[in-house]
Amino acid sequence: MTIGVLKEPASEARVSILPEAVIALVKAGHQVWVEQDAGELAFASDGQYEKAGAQVLHREKIWQADCILCIQHPEGMPMEQLRQKILIGVYQPLYHKTLMEQWAAAGITSFSLDMLPRTTRAQSMDVLSSQANIAGYKAVLLAAATYPRYFPLFMTAAGSIAPAKVLVLGAGVAGLQAIATARRLGAVVEVFDTRPAVKEEVKSLGAKFIEVEGAADPSQAGGYAVEQSEEFKQRQQQKIAESIAKADIVITTAQIPGKAAPVLVTDYMLEAMRNGSVIVDLAAATGGNTTKTENNKTIRYKGVTIIGNSNLAATLPSDASKLYGKNIQQFLALITGEAGVVKLNWEDDLVKGACITHDQALVHERVKAL
Repeated sequence: MTIGVLKEPASEARVSILPEAVIALVKAGHQVWVEQDAGELAFASDGQYEKAGAQVLHREKIWQADCILCIQHPEGMPMEQLRQKILIGVYQPLYHKTLMEQWAAAGITSFSLDMLPRTTRAQSMDVLSSQANIAGYKAVLLAAATYPRYFPLFMTAAGSIAPAKVLVLGAGVAGLQAIATARRLGAVVEVFDTRPAVKEEVKSLGAKFIEVEGAADPSQAGGYAVEQSEEFKQRQQQKIAESIAKADIVITTAQIPGKAAPVLVTDYMLEAMRNGSVIVDLAAATGGNTTKTENNKTIRYKGVTIIGNSNLAATLPSDASKLYGKNIQQFLALITGEAGVVKLNWEDDLVKGACITHDQALVHERVKAL
């Protein structure tokens, strides 16, 4: 199979695979074509790709590959040339149904790896986890750089500095990494999550878990968050309000696939925060977890700095691309047989779960049901 790697849109610094992944793919029987300067922002030069066994070509040639890799929605797609081509990336189809219908009409077979079932078998391909880990780490560093005070306890001849109080909303992969990073920097950390099952993991990282009883059972959601009842939301907001009034830093990560991010931090809560406090909202792309979040913007609201950024992984593009590329390698191995020949097994729950369009139809049930 010929695999083409596109250069991402200007807002994206990552690349689908680095030269080290090219070596493995060529060994598996694939040809790899890379668009000129595709890895430039991830510190991978065209020369490094060529040395690894790839051909560096113009964008027009990349569209002719059997399988095209692009993390974000590709720009300038020549739809008439893409019939029976395979497209793999992170396309958020639950928020872009119209675009997915266009791809289906063009005859594109598309796989969106953010739709993979969250199972043990899928862990090696789980791009949400690999990138969220980076985002949680960077969120705390960004908050620390913005916060006008220290994170750790300092005792000096000039006086003592109390440690920063950090509140993490959501103990998924990003939240857990945020907890670990904040603790390493010396902060006191409290954590809220709707899933009681994560309590022990939170405590093992040295943070305090805030419990709210009556959460909806997430066991049938395939590892994703679920919508909660109004009664639970009221109890949740009361608990969060109590903690946020004491917090210096808030990291918010709560999202529900296909829906707007739940508003966890209200105007009233923001006004209760200490002057100079910082919020980093990782759910900004789907509306944000605060009432004032603006995606890809940093704003100041009554002394509180609110940073809206859902793509913090792209600010560490080298390691983010390395981990994403590993996920891609595993998924490509799943959909190819010997000598790199495409072999789509529709009985496989991972292949079926990640496929959005195929054979000129929208095939993913959740996207179709929107």
